[in-house]
Amino acid sequence: MARTTFRLDAELLAEAKALAARQHRTLNSVMEDALRRLLAESGGRADSQPFRLHVHAGPARGLRADVSIDDNATLLDAMESGIPADGRR
Repeated sequence: MARTTFRLDAELLAEAKALAARQHRTLNSVMEDALRRLLAESGGRADSQPFRLHVHAGPARGLRADVSIDDNATLLDAMESGIPADGRR
């Protein structure tokens, strides 16, 4: 089992916690079930185009030597610096 961190809308998180409490389950099990259902539903769709990752080969503008992409918390802080809290997702 792996651990990960992601951001959720506050209202969505509150609803998920309430559902978990009503069903006497953990929030983790509710989130796992929701993700499994979404993956099962989207797995059979043939009309979706494959995702293509664009790799930028130009000059590295804006990169900072003091931010590691391996440290997601520091990277997120750097990305959101200068953005007011109410403007962040």
